[in-house]
Amino acid sequence: MNHYETVFILNPVLSEDQIKETVKKFEDFLTSKGAKMQNKEDWGLKKLAYPIQHKKSGFYHLFEYQVDGEAIDPLEVMFRRDERIMRYLTVKLDKYAAEWAVERVKRIKQGSK
Repeated sequence: MNHYETVFILNPVLSEDQIKETVKKFEDFLTSKGAKMQNKEDWGLKKLAYPIQHKKSGFYHLFEYQVDGEAIDPLEVMFRRDERIMRYLTVKLDKYAAEWAVERVKRIKQGSK
């Protein structure tokens, strides 16, 4: 199983319930494919560097997970088909990036105390 990180941007006109429903849809898909979710982050509404679909902001979400590589293509097809998703990026993390991700999560948790 490989370590992956996916960041996706949701349309800013969605309600909070629609956002939660969309995030849960993709999380459930990954777990149905045998993924082990390691971290989920809601980065909130952020301004975009350039307009996407005539929108100047979007809701950012991050998933860190371990899954077999065969699950990535169907996930990205789902992202492309869902009109609530404005952009997405999935990256396979090497061992150094995976270690850094664990350290980053630890720092975030320490900072919130």
